[in-house]
Amino acid sequence: MIRSIRSLPLVVLGILVLGLSGCGRKGPLDLPPSAAINQPPAAAAAAEAPEAGPDGRPVAPPGKKKRLPIDALLD
Repeated sequence: MIRSIRSLPLVVLGILVLGLSGCGRKGPLDLPPSAAINQPPAAAAAAEAPEAGPDGRPVAPPGKKKRLPIDALLD
C-alpha cells in the first residue's frame, strides 16, 4: 500500500506528459502574417529566387560562424 502511494505522483506525471505531448497541430509551421500579403507582380519578379535543394525546397543561405566559449575545449 505504501509503495503504491509513493509511485502515484510518478504515474500521474507520466499520464500528464503523455497527454500534453499530443497538444498542437501536426504539419508545417504557419507563415507569418506579413508573408500572407500578396506582393505586387513587379516586386515578385524583381525578387531573386532562392536556391532550391534536391527536393525542390528553398535552401537557407549559410550563416556566420559564431564562436562559443566551449569551442576552445572542442578544438
